[in-house]
Amino acid sequence: MPIELVPITPENALLFKEVRLRALKTDPSAFGSTYAKESLLDDAGWIQRIRYWGEYRTGFLALDGDLPCGMIAVFPDEDNPGCAQLISMWVAPEHRQTGLGRHLIDAAKSWAASHAFRELRLFVTCINKGAIEFYIRNGFAKTGRVQPYPNDPNVIEYEMATALTPPRTAYPVE
Repeated sequence: MPIELVPITPENALLFKEVRLRALKTDPSAFGSTYAKESLLDDAGWIQRIRYWGEYRTGFLALDGDLPCGMIAVFPDEDNPGCAQLISMWVAPEHRQTGLGRHLIDAAKSWAASHAFRELRLFVTCINKGAIEFYIRNGFAKTGRVQPYPNDPNVIEYEMATALTPPRTAYPVE
């Protein structure tokens, strides 16, 4: 059965909870939050979190049957109009090197471009060499901007960005 990408909604928020907590436990240095913090959120809190996203934020779950195996989210960059932030990107270790990560990135790029964002940006820790290489292979480049990683000020995060291509509009042929 092929992996399916589905939008994260209040109806599947508990699947998002499952994959997010697994990601925080498996790859803690890949996220600005922590397992200890997010595991305290009850089910109603996870559902409310997704409701808060509204129409200008989105996320996608990767499902292998009924099992969540990846995620990605895109939020507007509040400091930089026209840019969107890619956050919460993660693929389960057993699904890495299968094309799933690229599929998640493509879904995020498509959604952002269809909402008139011109650029997609992200932060990645300097110690996450595999993710940096992955993002470069998927069209991202370092912008030169860095910031301290929130969970360890001795680690820095690189900002990376990629330009988005607006969706093509079909025009009638005369």
